[in-house]
Formats: sequence, structure tokens, C-alpha cells
Amino acid sequence: MSDLPPFEPIDHTAEVGLVAYGRDLPELFANAARGMFHFIVDPATVAERETRPVRATAEDLEGLLVAWLGELLVLFNGDGFLPARFQVETVTPTALEAQVAGEPVDPGRHTFRLDVKAVTYHGLRVERQDGLWRAQIIFDV
Repeated sequence: MSDLPPFEPIDHTAEVGLVAYGRDLPELFANAARGMFHFIVDPATVAERETRPVRATAEDLEGLLVAWLGELLVLFNGDGFLPARFQVETVTPTALEAQVAGEPVDPGRHTFRLDVKAVTYHGLRVERQDGLWRAQIIFDV
């Protein structure tokens, strides 16, 4: 399990996607966020200068993953805050609480890659196999 990557990009026509992995749900959700922001910005350019709380709720686990990643996009696009580290504290099938560390967007230092517009339900899967959590997510770019 130590050789398992936190996430892997996957090919998808006209979109981008990833498969995230975790030993538990907090790790899975944190790795999904890391993967999404890997598409958006070079993570090496983002410093952990301040921390912000993030909460998400939904009716099921798949919806919760979409809500969590959507809240992070609002934090980025709406508040101009660029997360670098994701500390998911609690996850239930319908609620999540986390702390994200990062900094305000600085176009002079941050190298942007793709404009991730939304998290989609297309092909969305959250499952547990062989003691490991796995999630597949497709993003609208």
C-alpha cells in the first residue's frame, strides 16, 4: 500500500479526471482534492500561509465528494484562496469537516494549468475494495 499513489489522472474525452485512493475516507477525500488542484496549479508554487475551515453536506457519499470538491472550487474561484494541504478531520456518509492550508492567489508566483469549472457526476464512483477506498471523478474544464 505504501507504493500506491494518492491519485492518478485518467483519460476522458474533452474533460479531465482522476482516480483517488485512500486507506480511509478522510485520506480518500484529501487525495481527491490534491488531485483536483494538481490539474489547476503547480502545487510546488503554493505556500501554506493560512488555514481555512471547509464543511460539506450531501445525501450520500458520492454527493459528498462532489460537494467537498465544489466547496474547494468556490474557495479558489470565489475567495481567491489557493489550497495546498487538505486535512480532512471527519467524514460520514453525509457530512465532512476539514481544514485547508494555503494562500491567496498570486498570479506572479502561481503557475496555473487548467481551468477546472466543475465536478461532475458523470462516471462518479466511490467504492471500497480489498480494504482500500477508491474514487473516480471527472471534471468539467
